[in-house]
Amino acid sequence: MPFRSRWSVAHPGVAVGLILFAALPARAEMSAEELAKLAQNPVGNLISVPFQNNTNLNFGPEKGTQNVLNIQPVIPISVNSEWNVITRTILPVISMPALGPGVGSLSGVGDVVFTAFLSPAKPGKWIWGAGPVVQIPTNSDSELGNRNWGLGPAFVVLHMDHGNPWVFGALVNNIWSVSSSKQGGSYNNGTLQPFINYNFPNGFYLTSAPIITADWKAESSQRWTVPLGGGIGKIFHLGKLPVNTQLSAYYNVVKPDNGPNWQIRVQAQFMFPK
Repeated sequence: MPFRSRWSVAHPGVAVGLILFAALPARAEMSAEELAKLAQNPVGNLISVPFQNNTNLNFGPEKGTQNVLNIQPVIPISVNSEWNVITRTILPVISMPALGPGVGSLSGVGDVVFTAFLSPAKPGKWIWGAGPVVQIPTNSDSELGNRNWGLGPAFVVLHMDHGNPWVFGALVNNIWSVSSSKQGGSYNNGTLQPFINYNFPNGFYLTSAPIITADWKAESSQRWTVPLGGGIGKIFHLGKLPVNTQLSAYYNVVKPDNGPNWQIRVQAQFMFPK
């Protein structure tokens, strides 16, 4: 697909966060390092609402700035004593710069991506989850998404050990359109997100989590977006509510012709430990 971020979120997520804040006060007494590691586990048994803002620089033929706010509520569901289903929803709100003469800037909602990971409730040092990923055509404008539904597999694996400051792993999925007759046509998009974190005892950590994407229908020279970079994170508290904050930057060493060269990522994740 032409380079457009599909991983964004919207202002309705503020209401979601406020509702969860009122309904689910944090009760667990966990150390800042334990909270940081829990936030770094994509299939952790934790309700959370991350707000992830991605600013993409030199985007499009006019080299403008694209902004994508991702609201990403994560809700675990207990199946039984052995298994959990971890649901992750990515709701995008996108601010798009002008893409050419006579084509003005616009803002709106992109396509929602929903994933449900089946994961062991009592994992060891190696943690995994697998399940379906669905792309839902919620875009408010033809420049912000595709009107065809999408479906595919998703898988995550990571290593996290008590007493070890390192948390590392990868999340991968691929989404195929289930039809091709609507706006945008068929698509076949893959995503790989390796991540590595080094945690300090006070809840401060170093992180790198680049989002590598592939448009399998594009020409080989326009197929890949490969960022390199990283940043820092820190656990804070609003009263008893833990908040995982993060600031990072990534440079796209491989990108389509009209893709951005830099991405600045700022995140605040509201956490509701059990």
